Amino acid sequence: MRVALFLTCVNDTLYPDTGRAVVKLLTRLGVEVDFPMAQTCCGQAHYNTGYRHEAEPLARHFSDVFGEYEAIVTPSGSCGAMVRELYPRMGERARAEGRGDALAATLAPVVPKTYELTEFLVDVLGVTDVGAYYPHKVTYHPTCHGLRGLGLGERPRRLLKAVKGLELVELPGAEECCGFGGTFALKNSDVSAAMGADKVHNAESTGAEVLCAADNSCLMHIGGTMARLRTGMRPVHIAEILASTEEEPAA
Repeated sequence: MRVALFLTCVNDTLYPDTGRAVVKLLTRLGVEVDFPMAQTCCGQAHYNTGYRHEAEPLARHFSDVFGEYEAIVTPSGSCGAMVRELYPRMGERARAEGRGDALAATLAPVVPKTYELTEFLVDVLGVTDVGAYYPHKVTYHPTCHGLRGLGLGERPRRLLKAVKGLELVELPGAEECCGFGGTFALKNSDVSAAMGADKVHNAESTGAEVLCAADNSCLMHIGGTMARLRTGMRPVHIAEILASTEEEPAA
């Protein structure tokens, strides 16, 4: 199977190791992975801040770049939700504004074949045991877009439970937002920081060494809070855990 890796802006700029982990993991599972060099922002930051029209050229470009692939895999619940949930809405709004069906038709091909990494593994490849090894105590935070937008449900936990050496402990208040929310963290910084502190205190109570999630933007927020509170815990993307093996263990 030939898929495209949609890395996203945050990962490309700040967390390239997550992208490398996705490629390593999928290649190990027999998937041919391409990285289209023309990929750019999907438009989520623009759309969520109220610049819907400005997001449209980015969405069109996304469809042009990724449209030929069998599947588009992203290690980001929020950007995955942008394509799956909000691209159709953009087309509907353009139609309602009297601009016809062109935008909806352009975006339609990429919507059903865009997958967040864990749902691609479980739903498309049909695997939960990916041959990973990670001898650490881990707690999992289900990020809002993955939980509420994409409905990832138990897929990440099923994958983590199958990792050799990993002890998975439940996170109290797991379904509560960490407080990031993109520009929400800037516009409502005091509330965002308080929500982040609550999330980190809950994570600390588990005794876990690592808090993992499927979205690095949330892990960036949580990790910053962990560092300021001097918790000793580490934020790690789930892709990096699943890519880890006994022969090539992750830190």
